[in-house]
This record gives sequence, C-alpha cells and structure tokens, in this order.
Amino acid sequence: MPPAIPLATYRLQLTADFNFEAAARVVPYLKALGISHVYASPFMTARKGSTHGYDITDHTKLNPELGGQDGFAKLSAALKAHDLGLILDFVPNHVGVHFDDNPWWLDVLEWGQASPHAASFDIDWDQLPYRARGGVLLPIIGTSYGHALEHGEIELRYDPDEGSFSCWYFEHRLPIAPERYGEVLRIILKEAGEESSEAGKAILDLASRYRGLRHPNRKEAPAFKAALKAIPGAGDIIARGLSAYQAGEGRPTQTLALHHLLERQNYKLGHWRLASSDINYRRFFDVNTLAGLRVEDAGTFEAIHRLVKKLIADGQLQGLRLDHIDGLRDPVQYFQRLRRLIRDARGPAAGPFYVVIEKILCEHEKLPSFAGVNGTTGYEWMNVITQLLIDGNGLEPLDEIWRQISNKPPKLAPVIKEAKRRVLETLLTSEFTVLTRLLARIANGHYSTRDYSEDSLRQALELYVLHFPVYRTYLTAAGATEADRKLIDHAIAGARAEWFASDGSIFDFLRDTLTMDLIKRDRSTSHSVPRVRRFALKVQQFTGPMMAKSLEDTGFYRFHRLLALNEVGGDPAAHALTIADFHKLMHDRARHWPHGMTATATHDTKRGEDARTRLAAITELPNDWTSAMARWKTLNAPHVITDGKMRAPSAAFEYMLYQTLVGIWPATGADPSLAERLQAYALKAAREGKEETSWLNPNEAYENGLRSFIDRILDRDRSPEFLQSLETLSRRTALLGALNSLTQLTLKATMPGVPDIYQGTEFWDLSMVDPDNRRPVDFAARERALRECERPDWARLADHWPDGRIKLAWTRRLLRLRNEMPSVFTDGSHEPLEVSGRHADHIIAFARRHGRDAVVVVTVRNFAPFTDGGRVWPHPDGFEAEVHARGYTSADIQDGILAVSSVFIHLPAAVIPARTDAATHPAGRRQTASTPG
Repeated sequence: MPPAIPLATYRLQLTADFNFEAAARVVPYLKALGISHVYASPFMTARKGSTHGYDITDHTKLNPELGGQDGFAKLSAALKAHDLGLILDFVPNHVGVHFDDNPWWLDVLEWGQASPHAASFDIDWDQLPYRARGGVLLPIIGTSYGHALEHGEIELRYDPDEGSFSCWYFEHRLPIAPERYGEVLRIILKEAGEESSEAGKAILDLASRYRGLRHPNRKEAPAFKAALKAIPGAGDIIARGLSAYQAGEGRPTQTLALHHLLERQNYKLGHWRLASSDINYRRFFDVNTLAGLRVEDAGTFEAIHRLVKKLIADGQLQGLRLDHIDGLRDPVQYFQRLRRLIRDARGPAAGPFYVVIEKILCEHEKLPSFAGVNGTTGYEWMNVITQLLIDGNGLEPLDEIWRQISNKPPKLAPVIKEAKRRVLETLLTSEFTVLTRLLARIANGHYSTRDYSEDSLRQALELYVLHFPVYRTYLTAAGATEADRKLIDHAIAGARAEWFASDGSIFDFLRDTLTMDLIKRDRSTSHSVPRVRRFALKVQQFTGPMMAKSLEDTGFYRFHRLLALNEVGGDPAAHALTIADFHKLMHDRARHWPHGMTATATHDTKRGEDARTRLAAITELPNDWTSAMARWKTLNAPHVITDGKMRAPSAAFEYMLYQTLVGIWPATGADPSLAERLQAYALKAAREGKEETSWLNPNEAYENGLRSFIDRILDRDRSPEFLQSLETLSRRTALLGALNSLTQLTLKATMPGVPDIYQGTEFWDLSMVDPDNRRPVDFAARERALRECERPDWARLADHWPDGRIKLAWTRRLLRLRNEMPSVFTDGSHEPLEVSGRHADHIIAFARRHGRDAVVVVTVRNFAPFTDGGRVWPHPDGFEAEVHARGYTSADIQDGILAVSSVFIHLPAAVIPARTDAATHPAGRRQTASTPG
C-alpha cells in the first residue's frame, strides 16, 4: 500500500494523446524515480479535444477520450502493481457549457427554472433587461445576433430519434422549450401543406392534448416526444415544414418567425462581447464556456462527487487536489461535507486521506484551517524558494532599470489598482453589476438605508474592491471571523479615504452588509436576511476572480522589474529572503502544514522552473545585465516598428522579451521551435497585459509589429551582433541558473512538505506559460537517462550539465532518500544549523529530525563568486564555510563540524543521513511535534 501521506508526487497531464494507458506505461519509470503518488489532471468526461480536462461536462463518468473505464482499470492495475497511489485533480467549482455535450446545461436551457438542474447553476434569472420572461444570456454569437439571424447561421432542427426540437448555432445546441412545440408544429404543418393528411391530423391531435400555458410541462414532455416520433411519416413532414423557420437573406417572414421563437425561450442569444456587461450566470473567471456550480446545494454536491466516492471506496483513489476552492460560496461547508463523504466511502476506522487545495495566499496571509485539508498545492513555497535564491544586492540596480524603462516607480500597488479598474470596466462588469443591483435592493428594502442610490453604492463597492488586498474572505452563514473582519475593515478604510461624496455613512452600511452584521442586530427591523447573506457570500466569489484577473493575468504582464518574481502566488515587487527568515518559515510549516505540497512548476506557472532560476541569476550580475540592456536596445532599435505614436514592442514589453529570451535560450544546440514559441508567448502576454492590445479588442497593427520585431531580432542575418551578445550572457545565466536549480530541487525535496514534480521537469524546464508548458513529454528519453544514471558518475554529469541528466540523477537521489527515511521527511522537525566562515552567507544548512534519525542538508545560494560570474562549474575548495552540527553523527561530521568543501565534491549540495545523540543534541530527548493544520 502507498503511504497515506505522499513521499513525492508526479503531475501527469492526461489528454487524448496521453491517455490512461499511456500513463500506465510510465508507472514503472515513476516508481524507479522515487515517486509515491501519481497526481493526475482531471479525468472526468470533459469537452471533446480538451487539452487540460478542466472543462468537465459530466462529473459522473470517466473521460472516454482518455480510455474510459477500461483504460482507467489498466492504469489502476499498474499503480497497484507498483505500490503507487493516485491523486485526482478534482474540479468542484465549474463545468463546461454551451456546445451540445453537457446534459445538465441543456436541460436548463430547455426547462429554465423548472429544470431540476437549475439549482446547480448560479444564474440570476431576472437580470436580463427588456425581456418579459427570465432567462440566461448565451454570449455565443461570433457576430451580432441580427447578422447571424439574417444570414441563416441559426437553424431550427428536428431530431426524429428524440422527438425534440433544437436550434443550432454551428456546434451549439439550443433546445426549444416543449411548451412551444404545439405552436411550432402547427406552423410547420401549414408550411408543408400536410394539415389534412393522416400524419398531419395525428400531429395536430397530439398538439391539441396539451393546451394552455406551460404545456406540455416537464412531466408531460417525455410522453409528448415519444408520441411524436412514433407517428408514421412525421419526421418527413417536419423536415419539409421547417422551412417556415429558415431564416436568411431575402426571407424576412421566416427570419422574424425564428426570432420570435427564440425570444420565447429560457435563454437569450447574444454577441460574445455582451458577456463582459450582461452575462447573468457565474463563470470561472471570465471564461464564458465554464459555468460556476452551486456546490453548496446538497443535491449538486452529491451528484458531482458520486464517482469520486466510488473510486475512494474501491481503493482506486488515495488523494484529492481540489481546484479553485476560492470559487466556492462556502469552502468551510464544502470541506465538512467532503470529509463526511470520504469517511463514509472508506469507513470510520480508515486512516488519513490526503487532500490539498489550490489556494493562492498573498503576502502575510495565513491559510485557514479547513476540515481534513493537509495544505495547499504549494505556490507560496515556490515563491519562498525563488526569493531565497535572489541576490538582494542585485535588486536595486534592477529597480533603477525598470524606473527608467517604465517611467514609473518599482511599486506594484498602483499597477494592480489600475489593472483592477480595467478588469472592472471590461471583463467582470456583468458580475459587478449583479452585485451592485443586489446591494441596492438591500438598501432600498429598509427605511434607514433607502436614500443610498444605486450609483453611489456602485462607486462605494468599486472602491472597496480596488482596496481589497487578498483573494477573498471566508465568511460562512454564521458570519465573519476576526480575520475576515480585519480584511474588510482594511478595504473599507482605504475606500473611505478616497470617497469625496457627501455621505460617508454609506461605508458603514457596506461594511455591515459585508460582515452580515446588518442582520444580527434588531431583527424586528432587519434588512432582508436572504439578500444580505447572498450578497456577502457572493462578494467572496467575486473578489477571487477579480484579484486573479488583475494580478496574475494583467499585472504580471505589465510589471517586469524581474520576471522570476512574476509567478502565481508571488509578489513581483518582493525583496530577497534572508536565510534566517527562510528557517523561520520552515519551522512554522513543520508545525502547522507539514504535508502540503511544495511545487516549483505546475500547469499554471508563468514560466518553467529552470527558466525562473536563470532569471533569478540576473540579480547576481546586475552590472553585466545593465550593460547588456543598453547595448541590446541600441542594436535592436532599427527593428522596432513605429507608426505614429505606436511603438511595437513598447519599451516595457521589449525589456520583458529580453528577460524571457535569457530564461528560455537553449543551453545546448538549437531549438528550431523557439521563434514560433516566443511569438505565441508574446501575443498572449501582450493581450493579457491589456495595454497596447487585448483579447477583447485586438490591435492588429501592434500585434503585427510585435511579430516583425521578434522575427528580426532572431534572424542571424539581420541581428548577428545582438544574438552573439545574447548567447554570451545566456551561457553565464544558464550555468548559474542550473546551479540555482539544483539548490531549488534540494530544498523542495528536503524542506517540510511533499515535493511535487511536474511532468518532464526531471530535465531542464525552460518552458513558458501555457500552452507552452503542456507540450508532450519524451518519457522514453527520461527512462533511458535514468537507467544510465543507475550508478551516477557525478563528475561526468557535472561536465555535461547542459543535457539535464544531472538534474534527473539528483532528483532520484533525493527521492530515494525520502523513501529510505520517510518519517524524517513526513513528520520530522526543521532545525536550522549555524554556519561560520567566509562564505557563511551563501550556505543554507538545516536538519530534518524525527526521533534519533536525521538528515543534514547543506546547499548554496548566489553562485556568482564561486563560478567566475557563471563561467565555470564551482570547485569544492572554493567554499570556505563550516556547518555546526553538534548533536548529529555521521562520517562527514567531525566533532560537531561539517566542512562544506568536504561534501561538495561534484555538486554544491549535500544530503547526509545522520543519527542524533540524545546527550549532545540541543533538543535533548524532546521530540518536536509536527501535526497537520
């Protein structure tokens, strides 16, 4: 049996091209590497051709594109045979909608609020303007609705196998409400001239049985459809008569008929751009094709977890990674329900079940203690490692470069505030409008607050959102915690400071609504309890996407002071982390969250883990970097595209491109796909930044200029001097980055937490943001390299470090140690070790200890002094430092002292199994407790 708490996880991205069977084939390799649990991307039924699996259309079935039940059985058998566990990336927050493949969504479109699945979607049915009946906006039209209608792009069809009508817009199916079937059939019969035929009379008779409003209803509809498809010849007649609704040019009567039919449905078709202002269902961020689920509804929770419960009960699932928990209305309630479900599936006597959550923590934010949760997926620790690797002395020159290039101070807060305004004005306007209207209804519902106008409330709420510092609060139906109140008060204070209208008491009302204090005072004169509760909890679901779109998907593509820090869960304006502060963080983690994941690359990271360590190396060469920037800008000035005031790329974007090139430049050989990959990345980055161009309003001239600039600077005939200079500096940052990567890997595998390896990153990972980081992995090459490294020749591996085998070999060494001493790494304490000597500031040393067993870890940061500025591999004699390891016993520790040069033979890192001496160890006989948070 695999351990309950993973020793190391390996993320696999499952697709139609890498399915369950393909995953089963790499299981022996993963076992040999030292992995204890495969961590799989979502594998429930998703949209056809999905490359990620997050657009689930049916939570109750295994994805047939991945091999379905048979394929999963093969993977499960392979895992069991090699004693590996399986962790599923589960998506409770949203499903894929539109098209024709989500049965719940299609049922809602057909039946509206009468659908039993309507409760599963967060739809504001009364928000559609200028419409007699409620409905859901479908922003799926590529042009205007009128244009699509008049050009015959929307077509009414009949399915003779179902006895049902649907409109189709290309691949999108739009079910017709059965209450309109009688009307439709009469018009069709008249058009076909079949009212007096035998089949026509039978159809009319059927329609006449269901007269009156809302008939046939949901109970009657199945019998109606069955009777319709059973009438001989009905299908042929309907096929001919559908021309009555065949809209198109020169067919005004038919166009109007189809329009009137569509206007009487439970949905309203619209241009895709309407989503930003008028959409009335909660989405995943601003993705129209992903609709939020109301998992707080008990029936919805039970339905989407049915398969998960079965897999857990059958012993085929040993852990869950829960996607985007900040999208949930009430995460506290969700985790309580999930814990009960797991207990019911496994039995009350079963041991721990591993659960981690995707949660982005901002600076100084603490993770709430959710029931049964072992920690996060590790974004925060990835950024801790990066900050530790950065040379703080090199950040000040980079601040100055950024100040000169951007004409702005190197401060992130103004950038994020401006990004939030842009997101509010464009991408999330509709969700914000829903909140504003709800707040106005609350205010208008009581005599004490009815004078607050909707416009004033909108302005106040906007200021609150602009000043809200993290992703969300975690209020429950019971109200706000002390931590929630501090966050709300902080944002209210910031908003109030920028309020110039006459009545500041509006913020008291807003605060009391957000904390739900408004309904806890005098209940005899209370505001509407359901509305206040709905507003307060719904705001939590809004601030998360708001922050994500503003920080990760806008700010990170505007603020380019040092791209190594522009990472999910990170702070682009962060400072370097001291070794002492690192130890303090690890001590706290060992006490509170020892079993959360530690990630250095994921499917969501902005760049590969080794591209990031190369960029961190820039801080070690600030003078060389400054000189290179000045030279590169001069050399490439003729390649910049200008047109009036337009400059492509902008000066700030050009600086970002140079950093990106240093991060991804091949350490060995040429990469024929590099130009194409960089083009795709640059286009995405420019649109995400929303300055010169955007996804909503692409600026074709700027984007073409960007492509031309990249083509020119990567053309050896046009830019030989620039490319030579780039390659010269990149060779140095590549070596420093490789050494940084070995330190990063050492820390990830030995610090408190569960190391997670993203697929393929056993070799150097120089990828960019998705989809670049989701390219296929050559597992055969990695299997061969692993066999060749069975008895590693570290000197040879160091000599050939660009090929990446040294990273693979070191990964296996570290993971094998975790397997040999599991309790030390799973439940051990983190104990800093004192370092002395000339290079003490470069040495990170600590011990992981459990009982008498221990591992002493020693590694390095800031390698420039030991490598001639990145020109040569470091020699062990160059490290003048000693680690004070009193109380630990091993062959390398003499009289409590470990000479760094004696263990850095070929690698500037060492992990040394040791024993503790109860008599001399500083902790004596006391064992530091490590318990889950």
